Amino acid sequence: MDIRQLQYLIEVARLKSFTKAAESLYITQPTISKTIRQMEEELGIVLFDRVGKRISLTDAGQIMVNQAQNIVKSFNNMSAELDDLRNLKKGHIRIGLPPMVGASFFPKIIGQFHKRYPDITIQLFEDGAKKVEADTDSGALDVGITVLPVTVEGLECFSFVEEKLNLIVHPSHRLAGQKEAPLTELVEESFVLFREDFVLHDRIITECMRVGFQPRVVYESSQWDLISEMVAANLGVALLPETVCREVDPSRVTILPLVDPVIPWNLGIIWREDRYLSFAAREWIRFAQEVLTGGNNKQGESLV
Repeated sequence: MDIRQLQYLIEVARLKSFTKAAESLYITQPTISKTIRQMEEELGIVLFDRVGKRISLTDAGQIMVNQAQNIVKSFNNMSAELDDLRNLKKGHIRIGLPPMVGASFFPKIIGQFHKRYPDITIQLFEDGAKKVEADTDSGALDVGITVLPVTVEGLECFSFVEEKLNLIVHPSHRLAGQKEAPLTELVEESFVLFREDFVLHDRIITECMRVGFQPRVVYESSQWDLISEMVAANLGVALLPETVCREVDPSRVTILPLVDPVIPWNLGIIWREDRYLSFAAREWIRFAQEVLTGGNNKQGESLV
């Protein structure tokens, strides 16, 4: 028994005529008669009492029609909701992003997305890049924003920011008058870093050790503005991305390009391609890629 048979049953009961039901459904009268007969044989019951050209529901037929109406109504509601999803009239997206990324890049994009798809809701989770990667991998998040390259296998991504880290120091610092600062000149410095759940925490320590020293970390924070304030209070030096440095008050700290080596800061949007993504999440990825990269990056075009 399928939904089509139930629809035929309901229409015959409503019009009390096989002929009128066939006309209403744009099918032949023999087709609808055969369908009802097959249902009766399958269930072992009589659905309609046939007296000449007049028909009426039997008691079993009335039960079937009552239940069929509920089933068909539920089916139609399900179809309508699925159509809404496919047409992006509803949906929910869980997005993870590091705190320093959100304010710089995403309020405008989220606003544009909401304007186009007002009934799709977005829930933001602020965490370090390591947790964002892990939660995107596990399915706790639909989409993540993280520092590239990713460390978790199986994550798809596209890059939308390629920058470098700058050194920020107190204006009275010995390096403040220089045009740039080699990493090797920071051997004796006290560092203010992001917390351990941030990718930059490990990356900075790794680069310091690569040039021959273990950085002395005196403070850790998840907030870039607190880090810059600690530098302004002359509590240490910090390495921050170029985008973040543009938000720092230049009258309170001095910003220097870091060299030898340059430490890259590349941001990307990540998702799991081998796991189901909702229509809304796929459209968010496509939309964000279009806005952030101008649509030049071809990766991910097959998402929608």
